[in-house]
This record gives sequence, structure tokens and C-alpha cells, in this order.
Amino acid sequence: MKIQELWADENTQIMERYDLAMERIRLIAEDGTGQVSEPFDAYFLKMALFVGQIEELARRQMREELEDCSLKELKLQNQSLYQDILPENYEKSFANPAYAAAELGKEMGPLLAAFYAQLRGCIVFAFECRLKDITILCETLIEIYNRFEEEVPPVEAVRDILYWFYSDYTDVMLPFRIREQLDPSLTFAKDIIMESDLSDLRYLYRYGEYISDTELQVAAFLNGLPEETVEKMASTYTEGYRKGFQVMGIDLSRKRTVGVRYELGFERMIRAALRQFRKMGLEPVVYRAAVWSVTETPGRKSGYHSTSPNRQYEYDHRYDQAVYLDKAFKERKLSVLRTAYETWKKEAADFAGPAVAETFGQDPFVPVNRPEALSFSKKQEALSIAYTNESMPVVNQYIPKEETSFTIIAFPVPPIGERFQEIFAETIRINTLDYEMYQEIQQRIIKVLDEAAYVRVTGRHKSQQENQTELQIALHSLKDREKETNFENCVADVNIPVGEVFTSPRLSGTEGLLHVKKVYLGNIQFKNLKIWFQDGMVKEYSCDNFEDAEEGRKLIRQEILKNHDTLPMGEFAIGTNTAAYAMAERYGIGEKLPILIAEKMGPHFAVGDTCYSWSEDSPMYNPDGKEVIARDNEVSILRKEDVSKAYFGCHLDITVPYSELGDIVAVRTDGTEEYVIRDGRFVVEGTEILNKALEGMEG
Repeated sequence: MKIQELWADENTQIMERYDLAMERIRLIAEDGTGQVSEPFDAYFLKMALFVGQIEELARRQMREELEDCSLKELKLQNQSLYQDILPENYEKSFANPAYAAAELGKEMGPLLAAFYAQLRGCIVFAFECRLKDITILCETLIEIYNRFEEEVPPVEAVRDILYWFYSDYTDVMLPFRIREQLDPSLTFAKDIIMESDLSDLRYLYRYGEYISDTELQVAAFLNGLPEETVEKMASTYTEGYRKGFQVMGIDLSRKRTVGVRYELGFERMIRAALRQFRKMGLEPVVYRAAVWSVTETPGRKSGYHSTSPNRQYEYDHRYDQAVYLDKAFKERKLSVLRTAYETWKKEAADFAGPAVAETFGQDPFVPVNRPEALSFSKKQEALSIAYTNESMPVVNQYIPKEETSFTIIAFPVPPIGERFQEIFAETIRINTLDYEMYQEIQQRIIKVLDEAAYVRVTGRHKSQQENQTELQIALHSLKDREKETNFENCVADVNIPVGEVFTSPRLSGTEGLLHVKKVYLGNIQFKNLKIWFQDGMVKEYSCDNFEDAEEGRKLIRQEILKNHDTLPMGEFAIGTNTAAYAMAERYGIGEKLPILIAEKMGPHFAVGDTCYSWSEDSPMYNPDGKEVIARDNEVSILRKEDVSKAYFGCHLDITVPYSELGDIVAVRTDGTEEYVIRDGRFVVEGTEILNKALEGMEG
């Protein structure tokens, strides 16, 4: 079904309101903003001109005129739509909270900047022919404009308009978000993937996302790969998904759909993957990263997307929910969520879980903390956490975690450097390492660890690689070592590539310092990151990203602790993929690798929920038949008394790379010790082969 036909009835119903809104905004653009005093006239003129672009874009999309445009025309149109937030223009853009505050007032400016950031969602709404979404945004722009006629309104008047806009229309924004993640009949992106001539790069501009050189280069590169290579890439991805169900003992045949997330440019691989999923009996659901503020998660994109036009812009607006988040809004959103899942309960029951293809290689992003950007108050932080904790049981009711699985894989993109093609080929090799060999090696490591009461992890105190890590990780007691284990043997299923054993440590007795000299977490590079633990909880933290130490603490609290005062150590793992580490060292790309690969390159420690959050009561078994009993800790077990105290809604892995690693020692209850790693090298009998990739490297 063509996208125009999909929304035909809804667009017909909204057309009168749409036309009236466009006519009013057209008058603002044509006649100027004489009724609005300076400096606000410039803001509203800018908004009106932008809406004019959207109206023309929507009209051309509805008439299918864009299909006849040349590649050059589409590039120019894409550049025009996104130019205001590109780095070279952002310093004087009303989307920049600092500029808006300077021009429009320190309180009014950030509010209007936040609304402009939301208004920019009209770009993708126009491409998807969703006129209702455009209309409600434009009507809100008019309502705000009307308040500025004759005199400048109080800041609270504008805040109230925005509050009621989001509150009133949450039942439009949130239900669609639930639907687009579950309903395979929404085929906007799927049609582009399956029906386009992928050798004609014009297809990339059909999404409505910002298209950079990265997307164009990746698509062209994939077009030049042999078909068997593309099929191998896709098969690693889809087979990892299937194996995840197999390992967890879940019947995949009971499911009907799979959620596909990817980054633009990889359509040739994704097309092959969609075909392979269909052969498994799963219809792909391909959905975009969230556009509405109400449905976004700060600092994370879930769904297909392109390279960010400006990461500082996204960073500045990650807490725009501060405009409207209060207790009443939280309760309303929960109510809408329940209704939405009830509406789409059949589709929810059919959903098997997400399959994610990520990228890596972008230049590290060191953000600027703008005081003008909106941020959560302490009360709002608590409300955000409460919503997460209260919404998860709703989601779990309709999509039980014990019935779903997932997989994640990652590939490099050209910004990684001149040797991109070599790195891409090496990544494919890393993603397809010997599953059975690693499974056997990791079982040997687990055998040693299961004899321990705790594990001691130390950094390497040598030359330029000095690392001050000094951690003691307490393990759960095993009642029957013949049937129970603390560590999961993780190979290439849900997390590709192979290579880790992990556990949820006991918090009591877990303490010390975690130190990493340089680590890339999410979109941000942290320098000289230090986190201190006491009884398994984060006690103190610091980094050297800013001259002002307090700014560094603020960054860690927002991006690692996710605005919590503290978090538990939810996971301790030992990465075994020395081949991935060797690749990183050979090409000098360690700091550009995603967590997905970096976590396999040394011991890593997650702050936040355990690896088994919301599914602790579901048994988990290793290939040797032993049950992994370390699924809870002293915090997660509180779910049996008060679920609001058990979960934090986050889980972030931080890796100490082999180059910074000293020893990992299993310490038994009688005080005797056995090394797993000594001076950065594996020493357990039968694991020595892992050191081969490290030969010739320091230490």
C-alpha cells in the first residue's frame, strides 16, 4: 500500500484544519510579523518560513513528484531542510538554546528553542504523509504566535501552551509509537528497502532523514560487495537472532514478527536479512527512531536513523521533556500506554523482539554543557525513573520478556579512517569467529570462576598504560556446583561478536575503583573516567572531560548514571575476544568501537540493572546444562516487595581494555587464588590460544 493511501482517511478528516493552519502561517511569512515585537518577530518569521518548506514538501510527496527528482535536486532539498541545525549554522539558530536565550530571553528562549526542535519533526511527517501530526504542531505554533501579538506574554503562559499541547496529544503521539513498533502493515521503510533500485542512491532521500556523505558512501560500498558477502553479513545477524531463542529455550515458532533497527546506508544487507527473517516465519517490522519528544529516550535512538546532522543539537535537546514532565503528565502517559497496548495486544503477542544493526567509527563527540539547555529538576528525575519502573510491567504484560529475545551486530562506517574497507572486512571476520571454540574456552574460565568467593581485578601499572583499577567482585554462593553456575557462557547469539562470560555480582562485598583512561560510551568520549564502588553501589565518580571537575561529574551523572544518585554494579564480565582487540590496536580504532565490541575486549562492568532485569525468575542454562543462578542482586530482589525500588531502567557497560589490564584473580573461600588473566594475558589451561592475537603487543 502506498503511504498516501495508508493515511488517506485520516488526512481527509484533518484537511480542513490543515489548510486553515497553513493559510494562517502563510500570512505570517508573507506579511511579516508586524504584530509581534522584536526580537520575537525574527523567531516567528523563521518558523513560518520553515513551515512553508514543509507544506511544499508534503504537497510534492502526496503527488509523488519527488520520485522524478534528480540526485542533485534531492541533495539540495535535504540540505535545505536540515541546514539550520548543521554545525556551521547552529550557533545562530533558534534551535540552539544558548542563542535562543541570548536573543529571546534566558527563560523564554529555551522554551521556544525546544518547540522549534519539535516542530522540525514535520520533516519526517511530511515524507510519511502524516498531515495530522503536522497540523497539531502548526496549530500550536499559531497559538503561541497569537499570545505574542500586541505584547510579550509571561513565560508561564508559553509553558502552559506547550504543557497542554503535549498532555492533550499524548494519546496521538504514544499510541502511534507503540503501533509502529508492532504493526507489520506500516511499510514505509520496508517498501523503500524491498522495492527500490539500491544502485540508484536517490532511494536514501525517500526516508526524510538527514543524508550525509556517510550514508552515500556506505550504500555505494555495499553495492560493490559480492552477493555472498552480503548474504553472510545478513545471515550472521539473523542466525544470531534465531540462536538467541534456541539458547534461551524459547519457542520462536510461536512468534510472527521481528523488530528491525538499522542505520541508513545498509539497505542491501537489511534487504537480505528481511528475506531471511521471512524464511523463519517472521514478518519484519521496520520502524523509525522516535520523533515526538514524548516518546524519545534521552541519549538513545531506537529504530532506523541516519547520521546525526549535529550531535551537539541532539545533546542540547535530550531533556526537552522538562517542559511538561510532572506527576499528572506521568500518570496520563501511563494511562495512554496501557490503552495503546490493549489496542495492539494481538500484535504485541506476535512480537519476538528486536534485531539491531549498529554502526561505529564516527569521530568521538565531546559535548558542550550549555546551561541554557533544558534539564530535569530533581523532582522530574524521580518522575522519569518512576515512569520507567511503572511502564515496564505494562510492557511486560503484553510482551513478556521470557517469550522474547534479541540480537545486536555492528559494522564500521567510512569516518573510521582511510582503511575503512580493510576494517569492514576484518569486522565481518570478527563477527563470524568459531562459535564452538569460544564456547569451550569460556567454559574453562567459568569452571575456575565458579570456585571463587570473589574476583580481584587490577589495572596495569606500567609505563603509559597505567590504570588504577582495583576492584573486588563478590560472587553468589553456589549450593551445588554440579548443577549451578554464576557465569553465563555468551557466544555469538544475542550479542555479536562472540566472547564473554558474565554474571550479576553480589553487591555486598563488591568494592573499589574502576578506572579507564579513555572510553567511548554511547555518543560521548569520556577521558580518565573513574568510578568508586562501595557494597556494589556507585559512591563517587570523576572524569577529565572539562577543566571544571563539577562539570565532569554532571556529565557522568547524566550520561552514565542516567540522573540517578547512585547505581549498582549490575554486571561483571570477562571479554575473551582478543581478535577484536587486536583489530582495534592494528588500526588504531579502539576509542571508536561500540560497547557491543568493546565489552568483548577485556573485563567490563555495567552500572544499572542486572543482565536479567524483568526476567530474573526465568531459568537460564549454559550449554553444559548448568543453571545460571546469579540473576538477581540485593537491589533487583526488592521487586518482590516494591518494584519501584528494584529497577533503574539503564544498563551501561564500561570496559577495561587488555592494554590497561593487569590481573584477574579468582579467590576461593579458603584464601587460595587462581589467575584467570595475569599481566593482561589468559593463563587458565586451555585458554592460551586467546593470547595468540595479542602477540607482539606491549606486555
